[in-house]
Amino acid sequence: MNSVIERLTGRPALLDVFGWVETGLPTGHVAPGTHGIRIEEQLKDGTYLLRAELPGIDPAKDVEISVTEDVLVLQAERTVETTDKHHTEFRYGTFTRSVRLPAGAASEEATAEYKDGVLTIRVPVPEKKTDTRTIPVRHV
Repeated sequence: MNSVIERLTGRPALLDVFGWVETGLPTGHVAPGTHGIRIEEQLKDGTYLLRAELPGIDPAKDVEISVTEDVLVLQAERTVETTDKHHTEFRYGTFTRSVRLPAGAASEEATAEYKDGVLTIRVPVPEKKTDTRTIPVRHV
């Protein structure tokens, strides 16, 4: 669904542009009722590391992490109710993020931990041993 600005000007809305810069993909195609998850990724010392901002989430009940065909899918759901003397407010939403794991990642050895609103997923990526050989060229 195109934003009003995009329909009027033929250009993506400013927030869509920033989402595109951050993720490499346009953000205007998020399913209704879902939200993106801000992440950091790095490959260091034979480990793929993904850190996701998920404040206010109970990881035991509200987080699901799965891997299918080298694509890691992170899903979380937040339901918060605040009540004061004259007002009650609900905040809720489903968050989803998918990332392709590096080639050779050992997803069956992945670990996840949650601390201070940040979910950290570690996936070992064994180093490939590359045998290099020289192939002689015959002149015929």
